[in-house]
Amino acid sequence: MQAADVMTPNVITVGPDSEVLEIATLLLEHGISAVPVVDAENRVLGIVSEGDLMRRVDNEDEHHKSWWLRIFSANSASDYVKSHGRRARDIMTANPICIDEHEPLYRIAKTLEKHRIKRVPVVRDGKLVGIVSRANLLRGFSATAPDTAPNVDDREIRDAIRHEIDENTGVMVEHINIIVADGKVELWGLVESKEEKLAAQVAAENTAGVKSVENHLGFLPRGVSSF
Repeated sequence: MQAADVMTPNVITVGPDSEVLEIATLLLEHGISAVPVVDAENRVLGIVSEGDLMRRVDNEDEHHKSWWLRIFSANSASDYVKSHGRRARDIMTANPICIDEHEPLYRIAKTLEKHRIKRVPVVRDGKLVGIVSRANLLRGFSATAPDTAPNVDDREIRDAIRHEIDENTGVMVEHINIIVADGKVELWGLVESKEEKLAAQVAAENTAGVKSVENHLGFLPRGVSSF
């Protein structure tokens, strides 16, 4: 299996001039822990994570430290920008590691481990087409044995399911991750109701080539809108 088989497409992104409050709201509303920063051509400039936002909270605590403690924890100019900046370009981790959509899962796992990161953007011709997180990897590994050759039709099945859900069910398909291995489908992500969870399952079951469906979809917290 490759990145394209497990990645989350239709990634929620922000621009370099997006404000910190807007970014924090997006993370909360969509139940995600990071968001890529892209330019007008959808090229990845950086990533803003919960950790980047937490620096601002840590900075508030700095004001309450004793003067002698602050001497030994003096920040650099770049640290100051990241803890006080108001826009994505100020606080993002710039020039993040990206992978190609054809990158095999075992190499992605090594990349995450080597660089101690939790997710990696997927690009095609330099433009963002998806993102692979640790959770995506685990689902991919659990769906097929490492030495099993991928079914050439699995990606077509996945695309067909996504299209059906997006066009005919009313479910926000960008909140759903679909894993297909040897015709066996796993649905992961968040929906708003039991009806949406069932609709996604029916869409998968009715897709040609599907042998079985495991529905692991959860529910968005009450009061959280999916736009």
